[in-house]
Amino acid sequence: MTRILYIEDDEEIRDNVAELLSAEGFEPLLAATGEEGLEIALRSPPDLILCDISLPGMDGYAVIRAVSEYPQTETIPFIFVSARADRAEIRHGMNLGADDYVTKPFARAELLEAIRSRLSRTKTFAARAVRGSVPPDAPRPAPALEEPPADMPPGVVVRDPNMRALYEQLGRAAVGDISVLILGETGAGKEIVAREVHRRSKRSAAPFVALNCAALPENLLESELFGHEKGAFTGALQAQRGLLETADKGTVFLDELGEIPLAVQVKLLRAIEERKILRVGSRVEKSIDVRFVAATNRDLESDVDRGTFRADLFYRLSGFVVEVPPLRQRRAEIAPLARKFLADASRSLEREPPAIDAGAIEILEVYSWPGNVRELRNVMERAALLCSDDRLEARHLPTRLIDGGRVSAVPGELDLGGGSRGRDAGARDAGGDGSLREGVALAERDRIIGALAHCAGNQTQAASRLGISRRTLVSRLSEYALPRPRKRGA
Repeated sequence: MTRILYIEDDEEIRDNVAELLSAEGFEPLLAATGEEGLEIALRSPPDLILCDISLPGMDGYAVIRAVSEYPQTETIPFIFVSARADRAEIRHGMNLGADDYVTKPFARAELLEAIRSRLSRTKTFAARAVRGSVPPDAPRPAPALEEPPADMPPGVVVRDPNMRALYEQLGRAAVGDISVLILGETGAGKEIVAREVHRRSKRSAAPFVALNCAALPENLLESELFGHEKGAFTGALQAQRGLLETADKGTVFLDELGEIPLAVQVKLLRAIEERKILRVGSRVEKSIDVRFVAATNRDLESDVDRGTFRADLFYRLSGFVVEVPPLRQRRAEIAPLARKFLADASRSLEREPPAIDAGAIEILEVYSWPGNVRELRNVMERAALLCSDDRLEARHLPTRLIDGGRVSAVPGELDLGGGSRGRDAGARDAGGDGSLREGVALAERDRIIGALAHCAGNQTQAASRLGISRRTLVSRLSEYALPRPRKRGA
């Protein structure tokens, strides 16, 4: 029976969740304090841990740090269940290595969905590892492509587990009218995510209207959003409905949200709070019925601290926050996206799409894609023009992709408990055949070794330096057959 540890100081909530878990066929393990929960987890590791943040003595953050320190508990799925709904709190919890975050008060179905989703992924990973039966230091093959989710619209590629989780979250957010804020780098696909929120919502039959807030100066942006009356300014020869009126009963997508000037932010905040707008040059308010979805590649919290973005507007638009990972973190999606873009470009050229050579695929998967999905689309459109036969090869790709995929050595070695292991030793262990895919694995392995060397074996500091959680670092150490390091002087 699947055993779930729930750490919660509120006895009523704890008992209710225990009853729910038992009814669903799970075996609940209960703890009222962080210390008690840690003791249970270490004595008899459960299959999953649910944990509140606000606990007497050892809080939830201390619990996840502690379980990450012990080999028997460091890989157990960990879900925070907390009344702390502040975005900074959620981000902090996820940065510590939490797998999910459920906010109180929660629906029973919501909690069960989070539990089953995480257990399902864990079991799938374990089953694949057993079926593989390969030495831990063997080169890793490319991840197998799974079928896209059945409810996805045609043409949308979702293969990466993190993207699948993101779309699962969107399903929860889309059903209501809560404002959604989409974070991510330029070109990562934020508008596609925004359109998916609209498609899954009760407003899907109404308009989806998008506006790039960085594309217009302040005076035109205000007019574009709210509309204007005839004669309101020079050139206003007739009255014009604004975007917020045009999108009635539908969804407004505000891209590049962080570029909105402060003066327009004030008026936008009023429109969101009161659901009324005032056209430029008018004294008569008009009611609006729209849902707001916004996107940005900026750190709006820092902008709020600097006073360049209004805190109240930020909180109004960040009711539900999702972050689209950059393409370099979604390697499983590079090849299918490349084929899709190549097919689209070939269709516009009225020709059959060529097959992509294996060598070209490896180059595409190694490249870091600073321009994300948008850059990949441009590369494939260019390649479609250069490729005159039925096969697209590496020579049809831009030189920067090949140069960008070259592996550079990371200086520094670290005593990992088995003597010095430099770059050459790592390559020999992996049975190096010189492939680009293996080069990426070796480069990542070397970066981990370099970070650990720089931090004198401190895994927490090394994970921070690498921009990953400590739990992810521990997983990578296992994946690359690197012994757990000993801190110098220990």
